[in-house]
Amino acid sequence: MKNKLIISSLALAALLTSCRDENKLYPENPTSFLDNQVFATASRIQSQLLGVYGSFKHGNQHGGRYIIYNDIRGEDILSQTSNLVTAADIFAQNPTNSSNSITNFWTQSYYTINNVNLFIEGMDTQGKAVVGDALYKNYVAEVKVIRALSYYGLLQFFAKPYADGAGSKPGLPLRLTAVKGAGSSQLARSTVGEVYAQILKDLNEAEADLPLNYSGTSNVTRIHRNTAIALKTRVYLSMQKYTEAVAEANKIVSAAAPFTATSGVANRLEPNIANVFSSYTTAESIFSLPMTATAGDFPGTQNQIAYYWTPATGGGVGNGEYSLNPAGILANTTQFTAADKRREFVLSTGSGSSARLWNMKFKAPSPYTDWVPVIRYAEVLLNLAEAKVRASNAVDAQAIALLNAVHGRSDAAKVFTAADFPTAADFLTAVDNERRMEFMGEGHRTRDITRLLKPFPAHGGAPAKALNDVGYIWPIPAAELSLNPAMTDN
Repeated sequence: MKNKLIISSLALAALLTSCRDENKLYPENPTSFLDNQVFATASRIQSQLLGVYGSFKHGNQHGGRYIIYNDIRGEDILSQTSNLVTAADIFAQNPTNSSNSITNFWTQSYYTINNVNLFIEGMDTQGKAVVGDALYKNYVAEVKVIRALSYYGLLQFFAKPYADGAGSKPGLPLRLTAVKGAGSSQLARSTVGEVYAQILKDLNEAEADLPLNYSGTSNVTRIHRNTAIALKTRVYLSMQKYTEAVAEANKIVSAAAPFTATSGVANRLEPNIANVFSSYTTAESIFSLPMTATAGDFPGTQNQIAYYWTPATGGGVGNGEYSLNPAGILANTTQFTAADKRREFVLSTGSGSSARLWNMKFKAPSPYTDWVPVIRYAEVLLNLAEAKVRASNAVDAQAIALLNAVHGRSDAAKVFTAADFPTAADFLTAVDNERRMEFMGEGHRTRDITRLLKPFPAHGGAPAKALNDVGYIWPIPAAELSLNPAMTDN
């Protein structure tokens, strides 16, 4: 190909087929550049960097579907439409190798990974000399975090949890060099442990090279040092490496309340959780994906979170694809009390058999420009609280204070004390409840179930799925199996 290529392994065959005699069929595109021109100027390099962010925030990846798929597998969501286009097969825990839902997510994730690999190669061969060592390190560190997030997301659906066999089970094809043409598709699966090792390598290297902060909204929309550290608390929790999760969290969490980041961006809890989903740029938002009404800069048709979570009438802006389960975490009125401000996100419509509850965290109307949270400071605090207790099998004062910090900003009247937790298991149940309350609709539930080897509970017609049941993890897309003869199915 003459023009710069950004391609995924799964899409390679179709792309190569379209390249026949391109000089005759297609005139030069004045907005495209030859390979040796893409990294020739600082502005073009920055455009390539932003393009990597753009592919990650695509609606088929973290800008929409990743969030939705994670939550609709959990017990707090009910399906209302049984529409395959909007992931009814994911809800029902029965996607097949030919499912569009899993194929599109896999393809977009590897597309993003390939964009990262292309960017790193271009910076190594040409870009570093153009922008200098400092910006080179900054930019490469940012995309390494995006690669880490992309592999982490794929692992949650297509591989067994790390704790099942200590990472020894089949993971993913670990692509670390760019796919540029034919002959690059064949690659066997690395183990789960090997993929996690690469994720941590990317995050550790990024932490060393990322800036402590940017300016203005870039502290939310671009990846900085605290982003890499915060994400490591999530990764180590998923690996059940609790001592390591505590060590990472301690880098950016003060020893006592009010908990704030002790270096880098001054991340902290926003006093009013409603502001997190309206102004988007509070200090609580460590990393979010911005959306605008500009064509191509929002998640796209039937990928948008508000389209799925909110009704078409009665105060919603979406299509009412998935409602909240009244028998789920909403039924826990002991911890999730009527006074809890997070209940203000819940919209009630209809009555009798038509009564429904909806999640209104995301409420921007079409073209659905709500910013998508990747990680918030509230998660870091709960990750630290959980990891401390799991590491020691004891409940200490700081763990309780961390739980109270997150819970208390929405329900100040309820204060947990040591007497509430006779055992460590009691505390861990409260933390799990808190995560369901705090991150409802933000794409946490699948990983919170699978990392502990728990079954997916039956809900709303969706069957329960235990660790070794078919459907607990997804089949590999048929297109990948066809293009990659070294690939094996789940």
